[in-house]
Amino acid sequence: MRITGISTHVVGTPWRNLTYVLVHTDDGLTGVGETRMLGRTDALIGYLREAEANHIQGSDPFAVEDLVRRMKYGDYGRAGEIVMSGIAVVEMACWDIKGKALGVPVWQLLGGKVTDRVKAYANGWYTTERTPDAYHAAARGVVARGYRALKIDPFGTGHFELDRAASNDAVALIEAVRDAIGPEAELMLEMHGRFSPSTAIRLAREMAPYAPAWLEEPVPPENLKALAKVAEKVELPVATGERIHDRIEFRELFESQAADIIQPDVGHIGGILETRKLAATAETHYTLIAPHNVGGSVLTAASLQVAACTPNFKILEHFNDFADAEIKKVVKGAPQVDPETGCFEISHAPGLGVEFDVDAAAEFPQQRARFDLWAEGWEKRDPKAER
Repeated sequence: MRITGISTHVVGTPWRNLTYVLVHTDDGLTGVGETRMLGRTDALIGYLREAEANHIQGSDPFAVEDLVRRMKYGDYGRAGEIVMSGIAVVEMACWDIKGKALGVPVWQLLGGKVTDRVKAYANGWYTTERTPDAYHAAARGVVARGYRALKIDPFGTGHFELDRAASNDAVALIEAVRDAIGPEAELMLEMHGRFSPSTAIRLAREMAPYAPAWLEEPVPPENLKALAKVAEKVELPVATGERIHDRIEFRELFESQAADIIQPDVGHIGGILETRKLAATAETHYTLIAPHNVGGSVLTAASLQVAACTPNFKILEHFNDFADAEIKKVVKGAPQVDPETGCFEISHAPGLGVEFDVDAAAEFPQQRARFDLWAEGWEKRDPKAER
């Protein structure tokens, strides 16, 4: 079996464009991969056009390791977010083809499953007025859908510092959300790399009474010593990693012991097997993995393949019940959160267990998607509010 070519399809919304790649073979089998780029969708498609000619076309889709190695190193320049995302979508699609050809789910090819269900946490749910009452009502809606975990960034447009008034507002929002969801549900506290170490430490202590499940990206991701400074001073678990795009770059993070949970994005870090390799390394450092997942249903399905066979997998992020829920229809067999358990059930369907609907995708053309986390009203995910 050989790859005859690829086709790209962009599903657009005002705040995110999702890129789907179909990998076609001379056997008639087709696989699908997905990633979400912020402001770089056209660059990704341009890269894939060159990579198709240079590396992908004519390759054996079963030889995943060889294709990934050639795409990563065969152009000599250091691979960053665009290249690693391009590798990821093609790699996912190859695993999809391989599973379909053999009649087994991808997790079966990666060592077999260690769990039947994967806990989900909700994101994208707080697109409402930024008040305690509004957030309380929205959080109750999340729990009503069966979720036992949810994430929130309550810090507005904070950057490095957060004054007393804004800090009090953030605490009030978290207090309201905790009251709404009760003491048992997990509440993830997102900082989006906003703060200096001293500010992150102060805010973590002020939020501690509301029992956050983790403190995510408390400082910008480029300085691991700053992250270690925070980790040494707070008792909350620290999570990070969504903006690291090569598993090799996690080495220093593991050495620093600054993170309790890593959050690679399967769509940015080279795909399914790269993520599984990273998870195995994390396990040797007693670190959990909870992938960043702000894409659509194909990326969710790919992340669940990793989850099924990974002993140190904690939980999976999910946007698609709240932000742009209508885009779920572009994928047949889209993973769903069971309202009785707050979990995804592991699929036993061949490959990724999903199919991309090209006709349905055509209803959502590419847009000038924008998402500025430092603009007023960013949490509503409405770009018009930023201008």
